[in-house]
Amino acid sequence: MELLVMLGLVCAFTALVLLLAGAPPWEAIMLLAQGSLGSLTRFGHVIKVWIPLTLCACGLIYTFRVGLWNIGVEGQIIMGAIFTTWVLRMGIQSGRPALVLALAFASGIAGGALWAMIAGFLKTKGGVHEIFAGLGLNFVAQGTVLWLIFGPWKRPGIASMSGTEIFPDALWLSTLGTLSVTPVGLGLALGAVAITALLLGFTRVGLNLKAIGGNIIAAPLFGLHPGRTMVLAMLLAGGFAGLAGAVQVAGVYHRLIPNISSDYGYLALLVVLLSNFRIAYAPLVALFFACLNVGGIQLPLTLNLDSSLSGVIQGALVLATLAAHAWRSAARSPGGAP
Repeated sequence: MELLVMLGLVCAFTALVLLLAGAPPWEAIMLLAQGSLGSLTRFGHVIKVWIPLTLCACGLIYTFRVGLWNIGVEGQIIMGAIFTTWVLRMGIQSGRPALVLALAFASGIAGGALWAMIAGFLKTKGGVHEIFAGLGLNFVAQGTVLWLIFGPWKRPGIASMSGTEIFPDALWLSTLGTLSVTPVGLGLALGAVAITALLLGFTRVGLNLKAIGGNIIAAPLFGLHPGRTMVLAMLLAGGFAGLAGAVQVAGVYHRLIPNISSDYGYLALLVVLLSNFRIAYAPLVALFFACLNVGGIQLPLTLNLDSSLSGVIQGALVLATLAAHAWRSAARSPGGAP
């Protein structure tokens, strides 16, 4: 019933927005589908967006499970990309690209985890709310990447918004034929889903996260350590976000650019909210958001609509989900609606 209410709200709101914009709703929806699934090449672009979205969503589920809002996931992607770029720059002349790429990805994971750990310690040791700590660290990370691109790592002769110098082909992740999808990135995303499902569903780590998130006050009575577990959740989330940043550098842009995160961290927050914090739903919701992200390009080309309309639909999905959750809570509460 909740799902039907959510879908009904989304359809009604989306149709209203399209009508107000002067566009036929059905035609706009078909264009979104055609723009993302109309060809193998377009679907490849969808998967290219799906990979970092899924990696970030997997990490965010750990922090949501323990009761933390990891808004700093954007900065964690950026720091993962910075650490990855640092290793790739040092390894350009090494002659062992496979080893350099492996070290770069490990460094990317470490960079994202380190940035998340700072927010975790600010929360558990300093009493700083994770939302404020995360937002502050996001600004620092964005400032750092701009300083590097226009400073120490600028392109030879001139700094450019296009980013650092492109890495040699040997340091690029391979792609599937003519598609722009890297099998390494795809395997990492699928592996992240499997590992997250295993840790959350079948290990003590998942049980501790759920217990602390459910009642942080009672957790110490059962021998649990909320502060330590929260930092662990942040480390896991940051590691997956840093891995997403590494894929963006080595598998997508092949350099460091100012908007290396592509706002996938914030979008992953919506993915997790819409999937009801469940790892089983997160990859499917991430695929849907990736289709909206890629398919939205067709709206200005055909209907003269702004491509940001896909973002409006994404926001409508989240609002409808929250409304459906509120409706369910009211129905279950004493004296609520039947």
